[in-house]
Amino acid sequence: MPCTLARKFPALTGTYLTRLIQRNYSYTKKAYRRNQSESNSMPNPSEYIAPDQLCIGLYVHLDLSWMDHPFTFNSFKIRSQKEIDTIRRLGLSLIRYEPDKCDSLPLPPRVVAVPEEAPPPAADTANDATIMKEKAARVEQLNRIRREIGAVEKKFHKAAESARNIRRNIEAQPQLAFLEAETLVGQMVTMLSTDEPVVIHAMSNKLGEGVYFHSLNVSVLSLMLARMLNINASGMRDIGLGALFHDFGKTDIPDAILLKTEPLTTSEQTFLERHCEYGLAIARKAGLTKPAQDIVMQHHEYMDGGGYPGKLAGDEITTLARLVTIVNTYDNLCNPVNPASALTPSETLAQMFALNRTKFDQEQLQAFIRCIGVYPPGSIVQLSNGMPGLVLSANPAMPLKPNVLLYDPEVPDEQAVIVNLGQVPDLRINHGLRPGQLPLSIHRYLNPRTRVTYFFDAPPQSDEQ
Repeated sequence: MPCTLARKFPALTGTYLTRLIQRNYSYTKKAYRRNQSESNSMPNPSEYIAPDQLCIGLYVHLDLSWMDHPFTFNSFKIRSQKEIDTIRRLGLSLIRYEPDKCDSLPLPPRVVAVPEEAPPPAADTANDATIMKEKAARVEQLNRIRREIGAVEKKFHKAAESARNIRRNIEAQPQLAFLEAETLVGQMVTMLSTDEPVVIHAMSNKLGEGVYFHSLNVSVLSLMLARMLNINASGMRDIGLGALFHDFGKTDIPDAILLKTEPLTTSEQTFLERHCEYGLAIARKAGLTKPAQDIVMQHHEYMDGGGYPGKLAGDEITTLARLVTIVNTYDNLCNPVNPASALTPSETLAQMFALNRTKFDQEQLQAFIRCIGVYPPGSIVQLSNGMPGLVLSANPAMPLKPNVLLYDPEVPDEQAVIVNLGQVPDLRINHGLRPGQLPLSIHRYLNPRTRVTYFFDAPPQSDEQ
């Protein structure tokens, strides 16, 4: 098992981590709303210059198909003379640039005695060939990432089908449900029992909205956190099964209570809290181990004694149950009964860490944030180059460098660029954004997840030896 990331990334713990998620949460709630309002009323103007006015520091837009030039983006800040020469060889008579994003002014236009067409720069065939080869490699990388995401979604489909069957059979055939659950959890534990990096992905909206998704989501994220904390295989199996069964007691709670979007009455809340006891009876009948049963019974208990049903506190709650409580809370805040009250993944982490930190085991909570990243998969973010994007997947070994699908109106959405920030040193995430604050065109393009659902996979090994 890999060592905890606290050793590898000490800067991502303690005070620094607190500042980072609070800063992101504050920007999301306040500054972005202000900036969005300003951008709606004062759009950034673009101007045009001739190719011979290009210089380092200009922020340019290439009015070409993404495949017709060798650069990673259609819009970018010029960093070198080689980039200038390459742009001039593209054959554009005018080049659009954005003054507000520039570090320098364009060169003055060249004055000639007799109007004539300026000759293009001498061809640099070798350099252009190298650049286009690099772009072809980036295109192949995009295709590879898409294939990997597609493969993970197929695995998720299969796991979701198993979760649905388990929930369907839990009352009439509890032992059969247990056997299928044991198989599903065993497969996930095997996937995680490797020293190779494991990537966590946000699944697409098309995968459904079944109630069993919550149990699967909690099981997946709980196992990821257990791996981060170096919990052994036996403990991981208990966690996976307890998390999968944790809400099965809700089968005895009326939908009028479970699906109610207004605050519950005192009697309704009391009835709802009994799902832990009902779930424990199901877990015992199915044959779950004692540690897994404790998870089912204690997944709403908090460290400060403010949970239910036993109002346990501190060490009265088992270590494994405390872990699942963190993940269960995260998923409930991201995917509540009433979608209007949903928080973004980043907002959820900020609230759990800054506002409710006394409720959770702090070591486990910090490990969870390192596990899924400050900007978890499913987050909408703005990058340092000004482009908005959707976080698709994250590697816990690089928590601030996820894979991001970028919004670029000049690239068709079915060919949208996916950037691995770990391979682009000068590009980073500036802050998170709320989907509801996005202009309609960007919202449609990025298609943010209405339900934040996760699955994981170990990246395939390279064919190169």
